[in-house]
Amino acid sequence: MIEVIVEKCIGCELCLKACAYDAIIMVDKIAEIDLDKCTLCGACVSACKFDAIIIRKYGQKIIDRSLYKDVWVFAEQKKGEISSVVFELLGKGRELADQRDSDLVAVLLGDNIASKAEELIHFGADKVIYAEDAKLGDFLDIPYSLAFSQIAKKHKPEIILAGATVLGRSMIPRVAIELSTGLTADCTSLEINAENGLLLQTRPAFGGNIMATIITPNHLPQMATVRHKVMDPMEINIERKGKIIKETIDLSNIKDDTKYLEFIHDDSQTINLTEANYVISGGRGLKNKENFALLNELAKLLDAAVGASRAAVDSDWITYPHQVGQTGKTLKPTVYIAVGISGAIQHLAGMQSADYIIAINKDPDAPIFKIADLGLVGDLFEIIPQLTRKLKR
Repeated sequence: MIEVIVEKCIGCELCLKACAYDAIIMVDKIAEIDLDKCTLCGACVSACKFDAIIIRKYGQKIIDRSLYKDVWVFAEQKKGEISSVVFELLGKGRELADQRDSDLVAVLLGDNIASKAEELIHFGADKVIYAEDAKLGDFLDIPYSLAFSQIAKKHKPEIILAGATVLGRSMIPRVAIELSTGLTADCTSLEINAENGLLLQTRPAFGGNIMATIITPNHLPQMATVRHKVMDPMEINIERKGKIIKETIDLSNIKDDTKYLEFIHDDSQTINLTEANYVISGGRGLKNKENFALLNELAKLLDAAVGASRAAVDSDWITYPHQVGQTGKTLKPTVYIAVGISGAIQHLAGMQSADYIIAINKDPDAPIFKIADLGLVGDLFEIIPQLTRKLKR
């Protein structure tokens, strides 16, 4: 808690100048702090020469770190099919577990899903902990988070990783609250600090303009969600052996006002955007909704998925599931074709890992050309129809 000592404040306004968040105002020559704006960064405390501003820190619970061990991966599944992001997490989790000299553990929740445990071992897990319950048949965040939390409290993992998916983003924050720890969302890099063993969790910040590395030094487990397609999965090894553990959970007293009704599949495109080898995306340069038909026709010939920039989605030219970028999907296709997309850093965050990038834009100075392997400067309304005609031949 931050506090101004009125008796010491002389109204010099040094704190006002130091605050980058406009959280301080002067009232009758005394500093007042807007707690809704204040981030407790401490800049005003350092600037005050009269010790008139203090930040009171509550006592922290001392954690015995020796009780926590192993790297856990939430093995997200839907209708018995393991999500592909889980295999990517197991690949990175294997590296982290080896560095920490610990086991890599996959945690699988659902109903009648025991048969999927072996697959997780084939992709790198040393152990699979699974729990089955009728209430876990279809995903609901409250029963899933409570089941996971019960298991985590018993085994005390050092690190917990989950996919930054709709399911992961809904459930994992609840787990963090249950375990009284922190959570870093949408990580693009995970490493172990060789000096202190802490997990270095790197993610985009300030609209993607910087990359922030976050640590959790005073709480365990260390928790992070990771975006799809930013990590590489291990090669499957069907000879790999591991331990499978069935856990008993108690969901009898669960209080949940939500009810699973049905899952409505997005039929707007036949190819899964995040799994596609070829992606063609349109941006503001398409000018209107109707012109996405040009990309749809070309995509069919290339067996490609259709993506879009945030500008196109915000203009209601195409639905949100097609959005690529920091606030959309992260892709890693073999070929990514950006059509009429300038290349804002938020969009680049979702597609710059593609093996080969082709950019089509009439502006030769568009930022997209800086990362493109092949750039075509010209009118997309001439180039795309020509490409389509060529492919049809």
